[in-house]
Amino acid sequence: MHNSVMEIIKKREEKVKLGDIDCYGTDFLRLLLKAYHDVDENKRILVQDLIDECKTSYIAGQETINSLLSWTVLLLAIHTDWQDKAREEVIELFGHQNPHPNDLSKLHTISMIIKEALRLYPPTVAFIRRSEREVRLGKFILPANIQLFISNLVVHRDPEIWGDDAHLFKPERFSGGVAKATSNNVAAYFPFGIGPRTCVGFNFATVGAKIILIMILQRYRFTFSPTYIHSPVINFLLVPQHGIQVILHSLKSDEGPS
Repeated sequence: MHNSVMEIIKKREEKVKLGDIDCYGTDFLRLLLKAYHDVDENKRILVQDLIDECKTSYIAGQETINSLLSWTVLLLAIHTDWQDKAREEVIELFGHQNPHPNDLSKLHTISMIIKEALRLYPPTVAFIRRSEREVRLGKFILPANIQLFISNLVVHRDPEIWGDDAHLFKPERFSGGVAKATSNNVAAYFPFGIGPRTCVGFNFATVGAKIILIMILQRYRFTFSPTYIHSPVINFLLVPQHGIQVILHSLKSDEGPS
């Protein structure tokens, strides 16, 4: 991985030297490269720091994709009506061609499905924050310098926010966006955190999960396996303890389930 990261870094630096791009691009790598080349030596980061940050971003994003994709596939295997809707959208937009990243924003149904999967099974189920000063939250007064354990898993399933069906898989709740789904309390939905410390792997994970899900839907119909035992566990991320068991049915042959 070290060599792969260095190759990406060198290619980006070479593009800047040749004038193909300005300011090292517009992504997370740009911020790291700017810090690496900072004119102030006291603010400059070491090349090993640069590489480590890239590795962390990739690994965190990859593991998040695995978690998100597992729960999404399981939910669609159970709720086959939504699986059919998602496949119809995919075929209408892409046919049987590989998806292009520029067209992912057109995926309304799949976006709702992924948002709902993240609501029910967020990759990280809690965040720790520290109060810098005393603050009042409703009837509570929080002293300065205490650690706060904030569980998005609890908030995401709160009936007072989401309604009596908060425990159910209903992607349509996001048809009007997060604001409408939360009755304008957008801070009640934070599968990747919120604010400036939102997980850096957020976009990588959601885009990656969409692309993989599209390619699965183009090739297979999948149904819930009776061997599956529902046992979510926290193993760094929220994952199914025994994996996800679904039955795959090829859409391109008559071979039956695999």
